[in-house]
Amino acid sequence: MKVILLERLEGWGGLGDVVTVKDGFARNYLLPRSKALRATAANLKVFDAQRAEIEARNARARDAAAKSGESLDGASYVLIRQAGESGQLYGSVSGRDVADAINAEGGKVERAMVVLDKPIKTLGLHEVKVRLHAEVVVTVTLNIARSLDEAERQARGENVIAAQFEEERLAAEEAQADLIEGGAGQIEGDYVQA
Repeated sequence: MKVILLERLEGWGGLGDVVTVKDGFARNYLLPRSKALRATAANLKVFDAQRAEIEARNARARDAAAKSGESLDGASYVLIRQAGESGQLYGSVSGRDVADAINAEGGKVERAMVVLDKPIKTLGLHEVKVRLHAEVVVTVTLNIARSLDEAERQARGENVIAAQFEEERLAAEEAQADLIEGGAGQIEGDYVQA
């Protein structure tokens, strides 16, 4: 189906472009969300007559998104999740979790605005893109940890998983040294050989 784009769509084109898309994409996404019009002769005339108004509306929306994005860009959010010893999460962090964390601290983001290339399944600091408008993208940092103390350590740049393994290794070496010092396997005192 041929449609006239009413805003810039990544991978498809810019405002006013006539593009061919699959029928379902047009009927279920573009047309109901007023992102496009069917490319008929009548709609082309209507679009040409209203092009300046549509461009002005798009510019206002872009400016509003850029203004709200200034406070979000570079912000850091802490998410407490359960994870195994190796730092693998028992679930994953989804776009909804990211949007909820941002909204809890006063931002206004919808779940669909969060761009996750792949699900987040490990502890640590993760950068996530948030698309506030087709032309405005900001980056936020997620600090995913098992506790607030661990989140603070990660924020300082410490690798908590490596530190945990190092602590366990040092404790094991200390226990081994204690055993050797104490004469592990040696029997003190008098004993009779048979």
